Amino acid sequence: MNISGKIALVPGASRPIGRAIARKLAKEGVKLILPTFDWPESITEMEAEFNLAEFPFLSMPVDLRSEKDVKRLLTAGRNRFGAIHILINNIERGGMPVVHGSYDLPHNQKQWDLEISTSLKAKWLLFHHCLPLMKSAGEGAVVNISSVSGILGRSGATAPFYNDAYSAANRAISSFTETWAREASPTIRVNELMLGLIRNRHGEGTRGWGELTEKEKMNIAEQCLLERTGTAEEVATATLFLIKDADYMTGTVLKMDGGVTLGSQKVPPMPTGILEE
Repeated sequence: MNISGKIALVPGASRPIGRAIARKLAKEGVKLILPTFDWPESITEMEAEFNLAEFPFLSMPVDLRSEKDVKRLLTAGRNRFGAIHILINNIERGGMPVVHGSYDLPHNQKQWDLEISTSLKAKWLLFHHCLPLMKSAGEGAVVNISSVSGILGRSGATAPFYNDAYSAANRAISSFTETWAREASPTIRVNELMLGLIRNRHGEGTRGWGELTEKEKMNIAEQCLLERTGTAEEVATATLFLIKDADYMTGTVLKMDGGVTLGSQKVPPMPTGILEE
């Protein structure tokens, strides 16, 4: 797909992964609609960077869990750019057990609902209200950003990062991906990028990573086949592939986790067997 001149909606662009994706798209000539919510210092930094680079973008504060706010965002985006061709469904809220602790704790009374409403409901609202605009604009693409927590849950070496509701929400995203691919066909492709431990998301640069013991970090490295965490730039490269080059892919889950899900099951030495010559 030729994406130069297309319009993309990219939530989370104030943070490293969304920023890397938005930056890569802008360099390809894509105009950006960037909803913001929290992290005010990061938002200011993002806007300064994109203004300096002279990227065409619209940035506005929006609660993507609110249908009213989503409609307001899309109206503003349509008024500014006239269409939407690309949706990067990069919105989530995960409570790391290593940071938040149990849902039973008083400070976590709203945590379960927050994880579900942000990681799941907000994605549905964005797709549901973007789809008519995208269909009317012609060829387009949706990329759902999800997590291997939907496979691993609160188990193995990555358990400190994945809360139960967050994991359940990410398992459900794959169902969305398949349903939406059917619903959006044939002009709009819908694919999913399932992420493992990415720096500044669930890896280095997060509060949770700093709370891990050296033993816990070593266990993660041992479970991950590539023995490292991923980068936001690597995520952006894979996202661009799904948008620009994967013309015959839809309803597909592309797992980008450095092998952390496979590494939870080791390959034992070959048995000697019992047969004799």
